Amino acid sequence: MAVVEQKTVDTGEAEMRLDRWFKVHYPGLGFGHLQKLLRSGQIRVDGSRAKSDTRLQAGQSVRIPPLQVDAKADGQHLTGKSIRGREDGDVLSQMLLYEDPKVFVFNKPAGLAVQGGSGVNRHVDDMLEAWRNKKGEKPRLVHRLDRDTSGVLVVARTRGAAQALTAAFRERETKKTYWALVKGIPRKREDKITTWLVKETTPDGDRMRVAQHGEPDSDHAVSYYRVIESAGQVLTWLEMEPYTGRTHQLRVHAAHIGCPIIGDPKYFEADTNWSFPGGIQNRLHLHARRIRVPNPSGSGIIDVTAPLPPHMVQTWNLLGLDERDGDDDN
Repeated sequence: MAVVEQKTVDTGEAEMRLDRWFKVHYPGLGFGHLQKLLRSGQIRVDGSRAKSDTRLQAGQSVRIPPLQVDAKADGQHLTGKSIRGREDGDVLSQMLLYEDPKVFVFNKPAGLAVQGGSGVNRHVDDMLEAWRNKKGEKPRLVHRLDRDTSGVLVVARTRGAAQALTAAFRERETKKTYWALVKGIPRKREDKITTWLVKETTPDGDRMRVAQHGEPDSDHAVSYYRVIESAGQVLTWLEMEPYTGRTHQLRVHAAHIGCPIIGDPKYFEADTNWSFPGGIQNRLHLHARRIRVPNPSGSGIIDVTAPLPPHMVQTWNLLGLDERDGDDDN
């Protein structure tokens, strides 16, 4: 027999939006279904009707009608395929890692584009229309990730926050840490990579290449890397940090040192004696693991870490790698 439940809001959930609270406790509940339950008054807070943007307080009681979905179901991993058919607000809720009055931070799944372009039917910038605030402001992108790169994506909630975050990225006051699985082992355990990059048009589309200093339209690009762990002599887990922010920078720089990123369709060129490791998906193994950026509210640093996407979790498990070995407190 279906029953109505009452759940108490925990102290750590104070000021959380009601729709985010449901996404934490009932990840399988769709955005549209939640809205219908709210409109019909079946979900209540302390006995009163509530809206999706209602801010909860510790100790409040939330009425939960029969939902026909499991509490705390395994819904934390989205992929480019799994988001098809889902409403934009639902997808954004599942991607959300952090929020405050000025900022959202999402864990973008591999395969989801950040902005529109040729052959792109759905992208984050368009999905953000679903989260316009009461003033009609749409959240604003302040940096980008490649379509096939997963991980932390910072979005400003207001115009002022967008200006402050854009300035922080421009002035390099942010620190972005990526994880990559690459072919082979770099000659040095850690190093700085500095080149000039230029965009060129090929039959397979635009790509970046290493250019000569002073070549027209080229840009200076600087990256840092360190080896976290190697799997035999075949594969290496790298931590990479882009100092500049050029298109495909980390992908080109990994290939430039002779260690292209596994599954990279543009820059991975293996010799004829190299075979793709069995059990590993031929998808880009590049993940924006962590970002540290000044909070536009002026209150310290936003520091957010994103869990690996499913295809990289599978690879890490296959190779016996432990995520905890790659995280530091610096």
